[in-house]
Amino acid sequence: MSIKIYSSSDFPSYLPKLNELYDDLFNGGKGFRAKMVSHVSSSLGLESKVIELLAQTVEFIHNASLLHDDLIDQSILRRGKPAAWTKYGSDYAVLAGDYLLARVMVNLSSFGNIELVHYTALVISDLLEGEWLQDSLVGDHNVSLGDLDRVHNLKTASLFKWCLRAPFYAMNEKKDTLHFKLEEMGTLLGQLFQRSDDLLDFNVRNHENKALLGDLRSGYFNSFASFCLEDQTEDIRKKTKTCQNLESFYNTLGGEVTFFEKLKRFDLENDKLIALYEHHVQDLNNNLKDHQKELIHFLLPITKKLYWRNSN
Repeated sequence: MSIKIYSSSDFPSYLPKLNELYDDLFNGGKGFRAKMVSHVSSSLGLESKVIELLAQTVEFIHNASLLHDDLIDQSILRRGKPAAWTKYGSDYAVLAGDYLLARVMVNLSSFGNIELVHYTALVISDLLEGEWLQDSLVGDHNVSLGDLDRVHNLKTASLFKWCLRAPFYAMNEKKDTLHFKLEEMGTLLGQLFQRSDDLLDFNVRNHENKALLGDLRSGYFNSFASFCLEDQTEDIRKKTKTCQNLESFYNTLGGEVTFFEKLKRFDLENDKLIALYEHHVQDLNNNLKDHQKELIHFLLPITKKLYWRNSN
């Protein structure tokens, strides 16, 4: 399945600069969210055209958020290439992100499912609220893991929740208890993904070779930094934001041994979230029909990919 679905209505030929920007943006992405919503939808027996619409929707929303995030964060690279705002200008990056979100609403509304449209609009609202909230924490020396969980629930988990819930809305399954369960599962997946992504900043399971200490240099304590500094003084917290390399970060904590002790504790805390997620998945099994239970086999190992970065 193609992540970007070309059509004259989505990407008009008379806007060549927009098409060029999207070619850059969509090329190289893993499409994990599109694959996730596609697998959930297939397990539920949705038609291929509906699956394609849902996959397109989540990729459009996700990539729109990347366009806006990179500009707000002044990130110069995206997927190893120049971020859109650096190549095409800030104005075009904003317009391109807005255009993707507009296409989402046009395409979904033509599907004719008002609950799905409404839920998708709420998710986009959550993404924007999360961006505002995260920006308010930049420069805050006392940010807690709880503060960051709230941001991640709005920014990161919202799309994981959408991937789980949207297919059920598409098949007109509106049972509150089921959607509550899916919401809880999506929240946990989002937290686990973001916490793992934050570890890349400290070269932990950094198979993607992500640049190190980017969040600290931006004046932002991510989830792992906040966890490491939870029992430190404000002076040490301030000093941490001046670290230019991992060795200096280790030293602010008391040495490399202390760093890896903190990492072990962090992993153990997140193992508890994984166990809770797995409990919810087993519970979800009771809400599925027999022909839908293949979904459980897909959902159970996701945490290993999202947190432990296990590619198997």
